Amino acid sequence: MKESKLLLIEKVMLLKSLSIFADTPETILAEIAHLIEEIELPARTSIFNEGDLGNCMYIIFSGAVRIHRGDQTLAEFHEKDFFGELSLLDTESRSASATTMADSFLLKIDQGPFYDLMESRPEVVKGVMRILCQRIRNMNQRLMEISHS
Repeated sequence: MKESKLLLIEKVMLLKSLSIFADTPETILAEIAHLIEEIELPARTSIFNEGDLGNCMYIIFSGAVRIHRGDQTLAEFHEKDFFGELSLLDTESRSASATTMADSFLLKIDQGPFYDLMESRPEVVKGVMRILCQRIRNMNQRLMEISHS
């Protein structure tokens, strides 16, 4: 296994700063931190493509990521943002592509070990559900705005 660039405490602090894990105790965040794989990617690198099977989520430690369908940008994420969280719950094909916009250092959490953690830690499940609901509400709001313009 590659040597980690981040200390465990750095990973825990990053996780704690994310809305998805805001209510999760540090002891559990330490368990999640052990599941993290670190990935360094140069700018304009494909992370995944629309249609790929999704089985992980990503956290941006540094850099920027564009979520897109072809040339249409759906979202841009930056430091301390996360994306792909649907794939922690459901192994389905990706609904869009993700490409780095700048040199990026990402933290990857795979579905399998995360599932095991969710079975014993309901607060982790609640955090994921809260974020998914928030993103659905935001999408509904954007659809309403588009339909009224």
